[in-house]
Amino acid sequence: MRRLMRLTVRRPDCPGFWIRFTVHYNLCFGTVLAVGSPEQVESMRTVQAEGMLGCFALTEKLAGVQSGLIVQTKAEYDPASQTFVLSNSGATEGAYKNWISQGFVADKAVVLADLTVGGERKGPHAFLMDMRKDGKLETGVSTGDMGIKTVGNDLDNAWIAFDDVRLPRTALLSRYANVSEDGEYAQTVAGIKPFEMIGQRLYTGRVAVAQAALSYRQKLYEDTRAYADAKPIPAFGSANGSAPLSSIPQLRSLFAEAEETGATLSAFVGECEARLVPLLRSGAVPDEELSHMIAVAKVKAVEHSIDLCWRLKQEVGSYALMGDSGFGSMDFLQCCKFAEGDSRVLMLKMSRDRLRRFAKEAKAGVSPKPGEEEEVKLCAALGKVMAKAGGDKAAEAAAWDAEWRTVYSLAEAIMARTMGGVVGQYK
Repeated sequence: MRRLMRLTVRRPDCPGFWIRFTVHYNLCFGTVLAVGSPEQVESMRTVQAEGMLGCFALTEKLAGVQSGLIVQTKAEYDPASQTFVLSNSGATEGAYKNWISQGFVADKAVVLADLTVGGERKGPHAFLMDMRKDGKLETGVSTGDMGIKTVGNDLDNAWIAFDDVRLPRTALLSRYANVSEDGEYAQTVAGIKPFEMIGQRLYTGRVAVAQAALSYRQKLYEDTRAYADAKPIPAFGSANGSAPLSSIPQLRSLFAEAEETGATLSAFVGECEARLVPLLRSGAVPDEELSHMIAVAKVKAVEHSIDLCWRLKQEVGSYALMGDSGFGSMDFLQCCKFAEGDSRVLMLKMSRDRLRRFAKEAKAGVSPKPGEEEEVKLCAALGKVMAKAGGDKAAEAAAWDAEWRTVYSLAEAIMARTMGGVVGQYK
């Protein structure tokens, strides 16, 4: 997969194919593989043979990927007809699925909806449905264009509304939970919630997003380096009075930094991929350590790519304004920043989890581990401020927001330690 990710962003101005690939194979039909019954998984042979396209309908206007369990699209089981009634076209458009890649062309869709059975809410579940037959939308399904974007206009992004769409009982992806004909809901595998397995696709997605960001940065630097090596500038003291643009100190230093940082990040992301692949093959869920590593990989690969590409843009003059330079599509990295979990949200989770561990260890008298001194210092400072809230949740939230710089500093310290433990000293 990593090689394909690199190939599909060789044209950074046209990231649509890469996004189509990950949506189709990882998010849509990867979810079928993860939470579908054996019969549903077997049906993928027909999908493949007939060349059907898939889309993944999770994100809503008022509920993005990072919202986790919050989806307003409803699926209510009707035992009389043995169908699920899928709807998000009620009082607000905020429940419409939006930014759905391939939404204008997909034949199939995996839709995340809040399931209700017998009047009892069961939480988000995944449904595999027909979006179109012979190119025409199914009854009750409507779509609209998200509009012109700053990048990736080779990809169709749609909003999707469902107006009491009837889905057969077999539409519920049922490896881990099922609804009987008479309306009895049951988890078929104890201890595993369906959404936990659906969320597994976000792990693979985060690895792929990290790889794509690194590939984009690498390609932009390669092209810019070729330009800078060939562009002469006046050079005092040289034999012919000129030198390549790439020889000036700030560019030379930036190219070296990007190469070193890129190698470190590629090694770390590669380790995440190596640990994740066996779990995907066995159907297991990543443990807490690997989940954290993948979040770190996604955040650092994307944020460093944004930083390095922006700094390079400031050093190459009017070249960065040229349509074929690649700089015009830097918003692709913005897509990477919020895709599969916003970088800031992932960092907040890291800090919250670390603060909880700090509190437990402090109460138990556990000594800090070597290399965690900065984290302990920051946790102690945060804990002191949070303690003033006296357990009042609203006051705690206000204190957390007021200390946002410390919160993000803690996340940075955590990520530096995490990467350093895998690929050596990381700065």
